[in-house]
Amino acid sequence: MSKTKTHILVTGASRGIGKAIIESLDREDVAVVGQSTTGGDGLLAADFTREGAAPLLWDQALDRLGGRIDVLVNNAGLFEPNPIAADDWLQSWNRTMTINLTASAVLCRLAVLHFQQRSDTGRIVNIASRAAYRGDGPDYWHYAASKGGMVAMTKSIARAYASEEILAFAICPGFTMTGMAEDYLASRGGDKLLADIPLGRVAQPEEIASMARYCALDAPPSMTGAVLDANGASFVR
Repeated sequence: MSKTKTHILVTGASRGIGKAIIESLDREDVAVVGQSTTGGDGLLAADFTREGAAPLLWDQALDRLGGRIDVLVNNAGLFEPNPIAADDWLQSWNRTMTINLTASAVLCRLAVLHFQQRSDTGRIVNIASRAAYRGDGPDYWHYAASKGGMVAMTKSIARAYASEEILAFAICPGFTMTGMAEDYLASRGGDKLLADIPLGRVAQPEEIASMARYCALDAPPSMTGAVLDANGASFVR
């Protein structure tokens, strides 16, 4: 990036992978703004279940970053069980899709339009999941589907706008030691799940953050459209 500072918006930045991404971008040549549902600690508040929250977040981030965003990192996500027999199955499905996919799509659209308006380069980094390719457990259809949609969206953006030097990347972590993953490991029998990971452990947030930082700042343009795996060889393709 040719700017004195690269301006970056990161969603889902209050904990786990998002927080690690923010910390990895703590450098003199970067200005970063983060988002969480409730805000605080310097983060912008945006509840993506509320209509209009994503566009409002974009405008607030633009204002804080002086009218320019160079990189969007979509990390915000919901990972909650949704048993097939649950009475509120459809509501849970829609809530996950709204947070994990629709909000990300809205922000991607605004980012592309912003980059085009400036006639300048821009980058999008979408944090998806191993579940996009491998699928997930019986209570997590919605999560896998949302992340599969995110990967397809990333590829579409990369193909559509590469000629304008608008680049898009997706990262697909397996289990990562965040609050969400810890709860899931405990509910599904941690030892059994770990036995399915040849590396013998889950990923650390800092590992995923290092990949996001690379895509945001250093990945060569020819890498646009790439989907990067980080799952300890639990799923290879």
